[in-house]
Amino acid sequence: MSYKKVFLFISFILIIDQISKIYIKTNFRLQESVTVFSWFQLLFVENDGMAWGAKLSDFFTFMTDKSAKVILTLFRIVAVTGIGIWLYNSIKKKASTILVVAVSLIFAGALGNIIDSVFYGLLFDNSYGQVAKFLPEGGGYAGLFHGKVVDMLHFPIWSGVFPDWLPFWEGKAFAFFQPVFNIADVAISTGVGILIVFNKIAFSDNSKTDTIVLE
Repeated sequence: MSYKKVFLFISFILIIDQISKIYIKTNFRLQESVTVFSWFQLLFVENDGMAWGAKLSDFFTFMTDKSAKVILTLFRIVAVTGIGIWLYNSIKKKASTILVVAVSLIFAGALGNIIDSVFYGLLFDNSYGQVAKFLPEGGGYAGLFHGKVVDMLHFPIWSGVFPDWLPFWEGKAFAFFQPVFNIADVAISTGVGILIVFNKIAFSDNSKTDTIVLE
């Protein structure tokens, strides 16, 4: 794939991701939901930490939530920079299309969530009991690097209660699929999934393949 095609591909994912997040942020109150199908909802939640809502301060108790947030955001920036370099080198070396597509998905998804973490605190006011405004007069809900990631895709495919005979979980409520995520998360998960499933093809040596074909 050429640099131009990769740029357009990443831009498309970022645009879809940001449009969906801005729409939810400016039309929904926090925890507000709309049922699209019985198994799919748009549910507005904000993630201040890592996957599953975990925070660095949960693991390192000497950190405050604010300092943990800054460290996490800076780590994400370093990580996405590394992924960007990997992607650039993969295109330059004419790596397999599968590898370039997978890394592009991961890069676009990571960058999409970084935009939230870095800028959303400045661009929007809070969504507690109200619909947030874009560029509010009184300023945003947080400073630079303290934004929260907007999630909205929820698939409550099945919910119920564990049977009484099941050890540890007896009688407890259960829902599948419980996590709420966004387009950027889908891109990252898809990219990682492609690398796992098509590992051999993705990391194959194109030069060796070309030699075999010529012979």
